[in-house]
Amino acid sequence: MTLFIESRGRGPDLVLLHGWGLHGGVFERVAANLEADFCLHLVDLPGHGASAAAAHFDAAAIADALAGHFPLPVHLLGWSLGGLIAQHWAAQHPQQVRSLALVATSPRFVRDEAWPHAQARAAIEGVGANLDTAFELTLERFLALQMMGAPAARDTLKALKAQLFAHGRPQGLLPALHCLLHADARALAPAIACPVGLFYGARDAITPIGAGRWLAEQLADATFYDFPQASHAPFLSHETDFVEALRLHLEQHA
Repeated sequence: MTLFIESRGRGPDLVLLHGWGLHGGVFERVAANLEADFCLHLVDLPGHGASAAAAHFDAAAIADALAGHFPLPVHLLGWSLGGLIAQHWAAQHPQQVRSLALVATSPRFVRDEAWPHAQARAAIEGVGANLDTAFELTLERFLALQMMGAPAARDTLKALKAQLFAHGRPQGLLPALHCLLHADARALAPAIACPVGLFYGARDAITPIGAGRWLAEQLADATFYDFPQASHAPFLSHETDFVEALRLHLEQHA
C-alpha cells in the first residue's frame, strides 16, 4: 500500500487521518498551529489526494499498513472516516498509540434500530450513486453538509472547496464510501486502552454527537470535548478552541 504522507515540524509524532473525499491538506491550519512543538504526519488515505486507489478499502488493513509505516509510538488523530481507521489502529496495535484523538467520527456510520447516532443508509448510498455522473458537484454538496449549522459556514466551506483537489483528483472514493456503509467497529472499543480525546460538534448531522457520547461510555480512558456551535469539522469552524483543546489532550499524554 503506497500512501502519500507529508511530514513537518519537530517534537513528538502526531499522525493525522482525514475524512472521506478530502486529503491530509485539510489539516493545514491545525499543522501550522502545532508544528513548533510536534512532528506532524498528514496522510492521504488510499484513493484520496495523492495516494493510489485500492480496489477494496478495508479499515483494518489500512490500520495495519500505517502501523508498519510508523513503528515507534505516535499520537494519533482521526477525523470522520480517518477516525474509523484510527480506532482499528489503536485496538490492533495498542503499543504503537500513545494517545488517540477522535474528531467527529463513529464506530458505525449507518443508522439502524440499535444505532441511532448516524445517517440513514440511503443518504450515504445517494452520494455514491452521484459520483459517476456529477463528481465535483457531489463532493461540494457533501462538503456543504459537513458545515451545515456552523457559524461562518460559508467562509469555511469556501476554504474547503479551494483545497478539494490540491493533492490531485481522488481516484478511489467509492470503495471508501462502501467501507462507511458496512463498517461496524463497536466491538473494538474495549480493546482501546490508550487515553482518548473525543472532539464533537453539537450540530453535526453526519456523525451526531451521540456517537461520541457512546464512545465516552465505552472507552477505558476518555475525555469528551464538545463544541456547541460546531458541526462536522470543529477543527475548521472553531479552530482556536479546537487547537487549544487538542494541545491540552496531547500535552497531558506526552
